[in-house]
Amino acid sequence: MTSGIRPIDVLLQRAGIRGHQRAPSDSKEFHEVTKRDALRLLENEVDRLLQTTEPARRPALQAEMGRFADLFGRFLQEEGPALDWNKIQKLPENAVMNYTDLKAPKNEQNEIRNMLDKLVVIKLNGGLGTSMGCHGPKSVIPVRSDLTFLDLTVQQIEHLNKTYDANVPLVLMNSFNTDEDTEKIVRKYKGFRVQIHTFNQSCFPRISREHFLPVAKDFDVEKDMEAWYPPGHGDFYDTFRNSGLLKKFIDEGREYCFLSNIDNLGATVDLNILNKLVGEERASTPFEFVMEVTDKTRADVKGGTLIQMENKLRLLEIAQVPKEHVDDFKSVKTFKFFNTNNIWANLAATDRS
Repeated sequence: MTSGIRPIDVLLQRAGIRGHQRAPSDSKEFHEVTKRDALRLLENEVDRLLQTTEPARRPALQAEMGRFADLFGRFLQEEGPALDWNKIQKLPENAVMNYTDLKAPKNEQNEIRNMLDKLVVIKLNGGLGTSMGCHGPKSVIPVRSDLTFLDLTVQQIEHLNKTYDANVPLVLMNSFNTDEDTEKIVRKYKGFRVQIHTFNQSCFPRISREHFLPVAKDFDVEKDMEAWYPPGHGDFYDTFRNSGLLKKFIDEGREYCFLSNIDNLGATVDLNILNKLVGEERASTPFEFVMEVTDKTRADVKGGTLIQMENKLRLLEIAQVPKEHVDDFKSVKTFKFFNTNNIWANLAATDRS
């Protein structure tokens, strides 16, 4: 080479290295380059996986993998806990509304039916029963008198519909682990007074700890189910919108969804809360997101809690807490409320998000 610069010298200089000296910013720059390379390599590998699918499926899967790449990019940018503990503020006095202050709706069937017809009940049905020593979806585990979580949920909704001559639909958010079995099971409810809809949450590839690339060799999920995972609750908003069900319910004039876990049989439609959202007690500006909380006990120390941060209400989970503040997080005096994971979400706001 006539320039007198060897190839290895070029690589070193591009990295900002001069001889054996290293500028203070070099380490940060190195990590930034490494992160960009990791994201680029992952996107290339995801593109390769997409080529193993049928052409007709690729557009939908490409959008799904785009969301996964965005999530992976956010993961790469995070360093340490995702929360600055010192920025937590005291909860405002009006942050939590006492349930006893809510007014019950007038005991008029037409009024209650009109409220119920603005509601959709959604159950998160993506989990397996392995933690309970059972096979298959958690929703089909017998709970009482040979009735399963799903049986009892359908009965609850049917009771509402029959009592108030309403038409509250039940929506199940499945995963690739539960979808096939669930679709077979819901057929037995055909004669019930409940419209049942299902949709699938995303199917994301697991990432190797060593090289930050997908473990899966192709997009045949059933061939290697351990190489894939359902992302869970946080995936609800995107997949609900993409399923077409959100638009369908908005077009029907529905305003809110009530979202909870399929195995939480205490998560029933509360008419007092519904009255505050869509009834005579509704606010002039609609609530976009309502979370049911209860007093925290020592049995709930690992569950999510409510905080104020940057002048906004937020949910704080233990995974976000710096190690030195875990005991503070578990304190029932410092954090008095426990998230029940029962959520009321405005459909128009969900469509806009």
